Amino acid sequence: MRRREFITLISGTTAAWPLAARAQQPPVRRIGVVVPATADDPDFQAWIGAFLQGLALLGWTIGNNVKLEIRWAGGNADDIRRHATELVALTPDIILAHGASTASRILQATHTVLIVFPVVFDPVGAGLVDSLARPGGNVTGFMPSEYSIGGKWLELLKQISPKVTRVAVFRDTTTPPALRCSASSKRRHHRLG
Repeated sequence: MRRREFITLISGTTAAWPLAARAQQPPVRRIGVVVPATADDPDFQAWIGAFLQGLALLGWTIGNNVKLEIRWAGGNADDIRRHATELVALTPDIILAHGASTASRILQATHTVLIVFPVVFDPVGAGLVDSLARPGGNVTGFMPSEYSIGGKWLELLKQISPKVTRVAVFRDTTTPPALRCSASSKRRHHRLG
């Protein structure tokens, strides 16, 4: 190889090197968060802190490979709608929405951005998903408990302790799923004995 060809090769490689290094930078992901509380709410501050810690454990660093857009709505439906519209305009990769009322207002603003709820008691009843087996659409998340498996809990209890003949269940009947469950349990009477 001649000297002139060698210099041309080296200078071309050197010029392209920063471009290749920049091309290998991971994309910055944008996560929108709508919180139905005020920014000084200690419970939701702890919740956001746990979320940030979970992101860090998975290798996501704020300002490096992820940008977080948090909106505090104070539980106000109009604020949630306004924040949902703002976040959708920012084209985030995902929107985290706490609670059914928050998630449903965000769903009104977009059917393309993925919406994840960390806790909704009845996503089917709230109209967020088509069914638990096949949610469909752009919404997914977690339920704290599935009331329809209550009968299985009784079966397990009977297997563990066959002599049990009566069981008392305490629940908050003001939550919508509990109200529906309460109405259906009045029609059905489970007998353990």
